[in-house]
Amino acid sequence: MRPNLAARLGVWSAHHRKTAILGWLLFVVLATTIGGASGMVTASDDEMGVGDSGRAATILQDAGVEEPAGELVMVSSKTADGWRDAASDLSKALTATGDTREMQAPLPSEDGKDALLRFEMKGASDDAADRVQPVLDAVQKAKDDGAANGISVYQFGDASSEKHLGDLLSDDLTRAEFTAVPLALGILLVAFGAVVAALLPVGLALTACMGAFGLLSLASHQLHLFETTYSVMFLMGLAVGVDYCLFYLRRERDERAAGHDAETALRIAAATSGRAVLVSGLTVMVAMAGMFLSGLLLFKGFAVATILVVCVAMLGSVTVLPALLSALGDRINAGRIPFLNRKNKKGVHASGGIAGKLLRPVLAKPKFFAVGSAVLLLALAAPALGMKTEQLGLEKQFGSDAPLSVSFREITDEFPGGPAPAQVVVKADHAGDIESKETRAALAAVMRDAGKGAELTVHKSAGVAEIDVPLPGDGSGAESKKALGELRDDVVPAAFDGLDAQAYVGGDLASSEDFSDQLSKGIVPVFAFIAAVTFLLMLFSFRSVVIAVTSIGLNLLSVGAAYGVMTAVFQHGWGAELIGSEQVGAIENWMPLFVLVVLFGLSMDYHVFVVSRIREARDSGLDNRAAIREGITRTAGAVTGAAVIMVAVFGVFGTLSMQDMQQMGVGLGVAVLLDATVVRMVLLPSLMTLLGERNWRTPRWLSWLPRVSHGEGPAPEQSAPRPVPSATM
Repeated sequence: MRPNLAARLGVWSAHHRKTAILGWLLFVVLATTIGGASGMVTASDDEMGVGDSGRAATILQDAGVEEPAGELVMVSSKTADGWRDAASDLSKALTATGDTREMQAPLPSEDGKDALLRFEMKGASDDAADRVQPVLDAVQKAKDDGAANGISVYQFGDASSEKHLGDLLSDDLTRAEFTAVPLALGILLVAFGAVVAALLPVGLALTACMGAFGLLSLASHQLHLFETTYSVMFLMGLAVGVDYCLFYLRRERDERAAGHDAETALRIAAATSGRAVLVSGLTVMVAMAGMFLSGLLLFKGFAVATILVVCVAMLGSVTVLPALLSALGDRINAGRIPFLNRKNKKGVHASGGIAGKLLRPVLAKPKFFAVGSAVLLLALAAPALGMKTEQLGLEKQFGSDAPLSVSFREITDEFPGGPAPAQVVVKADHAGDIESKETRAALAAVMRDAGKGAELTVHKSAGVAEIDVPLPGDGSGAESKKALGELRDDVVPAAFDGLDAQAYVGGDLASSEDFSDQLSKGIVPVFAFIAAVTFLLMLFSFRSVVIAVTSIGLNLLSVGAAYGVMTAVFQHGWGAELIGSEQVGAIENWMPLFVLVVLFGLSMDYHVFVVSRIREARDSGLDNRAAIREGITRTAGAVTGAAVIMVAVFGVFGTLSMQDMQQMGVGLGVAVLLDATVVRMVLLPSLMTLLGERNWRTPRWLSWLPRVSHGEGPAPEQSAPRPVPSATM
């Protein structure tokens, strides 16, 4: 039988080691250099918009209306009017920075103990965060000076929060990199017991991330990216990059443990694990492509980032990795750690002993373990039935004790709706019509119904008007949503009914609601696409409808359990303190779709690797139960090591400062842990045992599917099935 593509790539790389290694290094250097020189282009707030809020933002952008970055500073005192001197001094200090404009007179609170300073930053809002530091310094000085006199100062606004967010993201990504990489290296040292063997997967994963970072920077000039996209890429790149190398390296070691020479072991690893890496990588990339169907720029950026890094990691694993293994030979075990360096009698590593012991009762009582594991996963998924999603504001992202969150809470308590007003945007068909009698009357009607605090701005030359409407409550809660709904459904439509004008409601809350609505519409086609692609890829790989259907079912159980745990921890606060987080009452609205897509892709890493080994054993002549035992035990070491690394990497993100990063880390970490243990070690083998030979039957109507080899058998005299080694994982 002709060797498969992975085998041919592995053999070529082993025979052309210098070309493969230098070619990989050249690619990484060029991609990193060119991408770094081009820089990354981030998406503006206007580009991220959808629905009516997106249309409102587009109208203002097309009209050339620059939305300045607004800032709010509240000065509080213990007595009525006690804030006046401090507010006056602060107002002068802010004006003296030269970075502010439109400084308004202090707005007192109802009890007279607080005053709100409102102003705008000069220049474009997109880069206001880069110019806000002098303003922050002035506010901090006022805060320090006023502390002795019982004066408190709180600041919240577009520029200050964006700067805080940018600094936090940079610090978090740096912390993640410096924590995740040593963690992965330490786990690999335990898994392989040798320094070189542990460094190889980490080094390849990091170079894959570097190359993908460069390519993503180039791609960002066509598709603008969100700030967290690089964090997502690093998380995915490190996880899958190490996993793919681990699968390959584990198989090569297992073949050496079985008595094969280095060249034969490498060829078999290339044909089996290399093929599994290609199938798995392709599945992940196609699954990620489903995010393009969401209709949201955020997910399109995530799709490009993850597809690039998975593709680069996959290609590196089947090209440069065989070349490195061939060049290193037995030196792969250099730097051995004695107490971790467990070997079999032939002096090489083997795996499967612990897994064989754990698997024995599962295969003996498959119905009991199938039902028990399924009930466990469904129980973990149960809290997801009450999941609530919203676009978490910055005050929730940073945690309730963060200075920015405290400032937001204090300001909204005294001046409801101030930081996040709704924005009614009106565009007349002709510029002059914005001042017509009918349009003025409609604008006046909106102002009247909007109540106290509404502000009207008319841009005559562009034929555009905008009304800022303060929302009651904190600008994001039930009270605010109710007011926004009335504004959108009743006030604005009634005022502009029959007029030749476009009227839309935007603002932070409106953008969040529109984003969530688009997500709810997009999740169905995304899921349908991913499920269909997964089904077809598994069908073509294994020529089995049963295998394809169970693959989707098992993945859904993992996703459901992840949703349930995320809801329990972050929405209800169960155990949130244990991970340094807190209850926020909702899940970030983009998180469910992102977790669904990523987990469907990552679950296929384990599933393809494990089922390919089971099918390989089945094709060698073993019966169904024996093939399951062989496949599970042979892959247990690699799956366990890969899962521990993924959970560790995701766990690092679960400890970061941002709430959405915490939710992503915990959700993905829990799902991978359950997927590699409960699903792959218990539910999958018990279910396949119950299904028996039905796992491998190909219906007549699918007999045209090509037969795919799942192994690269050794020489005839070595082709008999091997007994499962008794060494530990």
